Parts: sequence; C-alpha cells; structure tokens
Amino acid sequence: MAKLKLGPIADDKPVKVTLELPASLHRDLTAYAEILGRESSHPPGDPVRLIVPMLERFMATDRGFAKARRGP
Repeated sequence: MAKLKLGPIADDKPVKVTLELPASLHRDLTAYAEILGRESSHPPGDPVRLIVPMLERFMATDRGFAKARRGP
C-alpha cells in the first residue's frame, strides 16, 4: 500500500474557484483521488477537492516559506 501525504479530505463548505490546469496535472489529480479512495475505503472523490489540502500541506512543510514568513 502506498504511503500518501494526504489523508481523508474533510467535508467542508466549498468555495467556488475557477482555475485552468494542464491536462496532465488533472490526470494526476484524478489518479491520486482514486488511490486515496481505495486506501481509505471510500469511493474516489472529486480530484479538484485535493488542490486545497495539497497546497496547505505543501506550504506547511516548506521550510523556506516558514522562515520567510517569520521574517529576518
């Protein structure tokens, strides 16, 4: 079983955002959603719902961002 960086996605009130993604990135998000669904014993979720948790995780683990945010 793969060790994914994201866990189950919380059911939260959605905010509508319009965004263009490269087709290859959308395919990867779709594949990720399918794998995440299999690992959490849920049906595959909407791949678009992965974008926010992925961005949150990326920023939370980006040491350069954290350092810059704290200031000089």
